[in-house]
Order: sequence, then structure tokens, then C-alpha cells
Amino acid sequence: MQKFQPSDWAHWERIYRANFINSLSGIKPAVLIGTCNRERQTNLALFSNVVHLGADPALIGLINRPREATPHTLSNIEASGFFTINHIHPEMLAQAHQTSAKYPADESEFEATGLTAQWEPAVSAPYVKESRLKCGLSVKEIIPLSINRTFLVIGQIEQVLLEDDKIVQPDGFLDLQQLNILASSGLDAYYQVQQLGRLGYARPPKANNS
Repeated sequence: MQKFQPSDWAHWERIYRANFINSLSGIKPAVLIGTCNRERQTNLALFSNVVHLGADPALIGLINRPREATPHTLSNIEASGFFTINHIHPEMLAQAHQTSAKYPADESEFEATGLTAQWEPAVSAPYVKESRLKCGLSVKEIIPLSINRTFLVIGQIEQVLLEDDKIVQPDGFLDLQQLNILASSGLDAYYQVQQLGRLGYARPPKANNS
């Protein structure tokens, strides 16, 4: 068994360390975050750190890197009060990955990658037309995390757009495998999602009183 501790990775090369640490949290959703500024200049960025925070109200959180590293997404969210979450699939993977490049603020990743901005009246941020599952959110809190200068952005879901309503099961569960959405690990590895089954709500076994 190999064992690692901070004294080991403190001396690793930066990208090697980032790949290693990023992989430890496992396979995560790979999504595109769509935003715009007050002039509707669009921005699109690949994120793998979104998390469900609650169903009532319907909240999703995402971690934005330090402002100097990725300033456009956060500043747009602050300016407009909205953002979109767009799941990706294999046919758009190369374009989605390319959005992780550092484009200047006046160059839209939509135009640079050939993806299409889709606007809906309910949300003041662009969706990705090519995405098969997307959510529009209003910003409720932006919490700076002093430990590493990142930001927890909490959004409330205002709209959900589904390409195929057949994925909605009778109990409300979304069978995402049917949409062929992708997940990611580390900085640049992508995975297809395969459901192994549903096990139902777990409860402790009933005590035997006989």
C-alpha cells in the first residue's frame, strides 16, 4: 500500500500535484457555466465542482477559483445575478474542454468554440443550445472562502430545460444515462455515465421481537 501526506506533495511539480489532488474527490459532473455581464457579453466556462445543496428551496452550489485565476465567471455572476448549468455529452466534448482556455474578457467562448448561446426570458444568462439538460439559476449567496481565496456561489434553480422528457421517471428521478451526459476526474479526464441500478431508500432492519 502506498501512503502519501503533505510532506510528499509539497515538493511535487505543480501540475502533477494538481492532477493528483483533483483526482482524489472522484468522478464528478462536467458542466458548462454560462454567464454574461450587464452588456450581455457572454462567457462560458467548464466546471467540475458543482454540488446539490437542497431541494426545497432548490439550491446548487459551485466553487469558483480565486478571482485572479478565473475572474470572468464570478464578475458576470455578480453583475447579472444569474448563471446557467449545462451538462455536456460526447458530441460537444472537445468544444466544452476548449472553454477551459483563458480567453480575454471581450472574447466569448461561445464564439471561440462554435457553441450556441440560447436565451430564455426567465434567466438573464445564456444557456448552451447543444446541451441536453440545463438549469438556470438566480444567485442567492456568494461566500468567500478565506482558506484558499475561492468562492462558494449558491444559486436557486429558476428553470430546467430538458431535451427529452422521457428521462423523467414516474417518481421524479432523472435517468441521465439516456442523455449520455459526461463526468470528469482530475483536470482533463472524461467519463461516460452508466447506471448500475437503483437500490431504493435505505432503512435500518426491523428488530426481531419474537
